[in-house]
Amino acid sequence: MGLISYIRQLFFSDATGEIPGNKGNIKLFDALMQEFVDTGKVPGMSITVLKKGEKLFQKGYGYADLDKKIEVDPGKTLFRIASASKPIAAIALAKMVADKKIDLDTSFYKYVPYFPKKEFDFTIRQLASHTAGIRGYRGKEYALNQPYSIKESLKIFQDDPLEFPPGTDYLYTSFDWVMISLAMEEVSGIPFSEYVKKEVLDPLGMHSTHVEYPEVSRRNKATPYTRRRSGFRLAIPVDNQYKLAGGGYLSTSEDLAKLGQASLENALIPAEIMTQFLTPQWINGNSTYYGLGWQVSEDSKGRPFIGHVGNGIGGYSNFFVYPHEEVVIALLINCTDPRIQIVLEEEIYPLFFTEATHA
Repeated sequence: MGLISYIRQLFFSDATGEIPGNKGNIKLFDALMQEFVDTGKVPGMSITVLKKGEKLFQKGYGYADLDKKIEVDPGKTLFRIASASKPIAAIALAKMVADKKIDLDTSFYKYVPYFPKKEFDFTIRQLASHTAGIRGYRGKEYALNQPYSIKESLKIFQDDPLEFPPGTDYLYTSFDWVMISLAMEEVSGIPFSEYVKKEVLDPLGMHSTHVEYPEVSRRNKATPYTRRRSGFRLAIPVDNQYKLAGGGYLSTSEDLAKLGQASLENALIPAEIMTQFLTPQWINGNSTYYGLGWQVSEDSKGRPFIGHVGNGIGGYSNFFVYPHEEVVIALLINCTDPRIQIVLEEEIYPLFFTEATHA
């Protein structure tokens, strides 16, 4: 019998899997999450779950710092959220679209004319949907530790040819959002981070979401780790400032859940514009399961969701918004991919989709 099945057996009262009492599913969920820490799969973890706009569950597990035994606080501990940064950047881009400062179907070169010309033109929409043909990381580019500005970072990839004619294929790459954030800087005349703070983070009350500056010590930041068979070791140093839009933010699970709730309530952005961001693109008759900065997909149980999974150096995130059930799940972990995604989707998250589940 597997560990998950064993723990389920401890809580289930009969073969149907029904749990007596309206807190049964929460107790089971709590036990399963704690087991990830107890078995050494994650050093620390924070989760916030909202249902119909109400806080259903929130808790920290394990340690933000293993050596100092600093426990995770879901309202304060800052994690690297990796690619869960993209929906934040996408809301900021949508705000520019709503304000008619950027046109999604206009050439990127209108906003950044100094980017080297390619064989084909491509639009902001194509960049946002990863269909522009810009290449992905090579070698250890995902782990750069250089204090590049957004504009300076173009030299990493700007002279390489497109991987395919824009609009004919899909290739996920954070470089697309580096380029978009540069276009946004050119249009707004202020740093991308300042624009996002003013137009997205502050209005949504996401006051614990920040840029990570390697040279600045930030209170409550979780220590980033890499998981090895022998345990956890400190993650290698990285500087993600240049790719803030694609994977550079620090946040709490509580803050990220606010973004999810805002997406359900059409806060900040008119519905007709958000619909474009939350509609999957189609290539040659096949869905990419990706909108504009948002995954628009199904979990392993076939349940439709919007949001993003993030995996970066020293950080792993799940930002799942289930529109039909009005459930928001924000899960943050302070290590590189702990390889628990399937268990989360198939065994743990379904516990929040029953009427018997209450905090």
